[in-house]
Amino acid sequence: FFQAEDGIRDVAVTGVQTCALPICSPNDKFVVKEASSEKNVDWGKVNKPFDPAKFDALHKKMMAYAASKELFVLDAYAGADQAYRLPVRIVTELAWHNMFVRNMFIPENDPVKQAAHAPQFTVIDIPSFKADPAVDGTLTETFIILSFDKKMVLVGGTEYAGEMKKSIFTVMNYLLPLKDTMPMHCSANIGEAGDTALFFGLSGTGKTTLSSDPHRGLIGDDEHGWSSHGVFNFEGGCYAKTIKLSAEAEPQIYATTQRFGTVLENVVMDPVTRLVDFDDASRTENTRCSYPLTYIDNAVPSGQGGHPKNVVMLTADAFGVLPPIARLSPAAAMYHFLSGYTAKVAGTEKGVTEPSATFSTCFGAPFLPLAPGVYAKMLTEKIARHNARVWLVNTGWTGGPYGVGSRMKIAYTRAMINAALNGELDTVAYKVHPQFNVEVPTTCPGVPDAVLDPRSTWPDAAKYDEAASKLAAMFVENFKAFEGGVTAAVKSAGPRA
Repeated sequence: FFQAEDGIRDVAVTGVQTCALPICSPNDKFVVKEASSEKNVDWGKVNKPFDPAKFDALHKKMMAYAASKELFVLDAYAGADQAYRLPVRIVTELAWHNMFVRNMFIPENDPVKQAAHAPQFTVIDIPSFKADPAVDGTLTETFIILSFDKKMVLVGGTEYAGEMKKSIFTVMNYLLPLKDTMPMHCSANIGEAGDTALFFGLSGTGKTTLSSDPHRGLIGDDEHGWSSHGVFNFEGGCYAKTIKLSAEAEPQIYATTQRFGTVLENVVMDPVTRLVDFDDASRTENTRCSYPLTYIDNAVPSGQGGHPKNVVMLTADAFGVLPPIARLSPAAAMYHFLSGYTAKVAGTEKGVTEPSATFSTCFGAPFLPLAPGVYAKMLTEKIARHNARVWLVNTGWTGGPYGVGSRMKIAYTRAMINAALNGELDTVAYKVHPQFNVEVPTTCPGVPDAVLDPRSTWPDAAKYDEAASKLAAMFVENFKAFEGGVTAAVKSAGPRA
């Protein structure tokens, strides 16, 4: 279901879209391996190599297939800071996909500048075109292939709109470190005193929800850069999850879903009443809304902020054992950034039917073309240079694991984050968690003391200890891949198996 914006062919449309693939397919992504990328890209499971000749042949087939179709083109930018922005061109088969990228990127609306727009990267998205794996070298009919040499991304066989924005994010993750700028999979907001805060986290951990605070200005909800000037948004809009969205719990985001121009993706609509049901997950839990940043009343028009005073790392712990908030030392911050622990939420990725523990390096492994250490080193240096405080916040389960306990109340999480950002947690007592080796506050305004201690929320403390030890061991095992590139202080700052 979508609401089209005035100005596209002078038609306002309301209708139903059934996606060929309503959820992302990470195994169908490739990077062309050629002279310019071979020495820089961190090749492996995430960055799977693709043959340049196969790319050229597939591109030619796509263009022949699309020759008779009416296509939609958007010239725009990725990056609010003009010193670092990337001019892009997005070519789409579907009108609602063009609506989506108009929301998500920063369009060039000046006719004179638009005529002179010179895209440095082009995305071609033709969902009805399907690859032949035996001929084209793909794994399935679906493909997302990035070529740094041709400065082009080919997307086919999927209607999931998110692939377009994620592809350009990957490009920014490749280019910006060369300019001493940290690309980040995070949301960002700013307080009345000018204090910027970052929120790292994967899908479903609460980046969009928690950064949309009526008392703070929203810089952006998903992708940012941290340069010598400060923080800047890559995008011109937000892409929020809408599963179980309500006006009571998330009023700002809910309000955008009632506005003309917002795209609702994978959301189920009653064919009789024409009303959407945000609680319906019968197709997928990866239901989304895409809207311009200006639809948030307190959005920051420039999309920019100063150097962060606080950095929050969000995780949705399906085991229900991590504390709801903890303070991290600089060494622990690097440890948890490299670990990137959370739980994949059912329906977000193809093949995932129930939450499972996962470690996604730098809270964004699918988007990192360079080695993880490049990004971790940059973040650590910037945190130290600007004296930023770092927090680990669990928005997942409490009182037991998934299926037994309950999801942490948003009201409690907001209260904890507010206390961290305004300095109220600077003066309270802390205790070190025995398994996870992080500093946990013993009290927090607006939150019952018992909630802060995850062990006390479980009916059986012994079962908590067992589950916590298992997760700690998973951290230790996962971090073995990074031990050779970190100091002894970073290694010892992690959980204790």
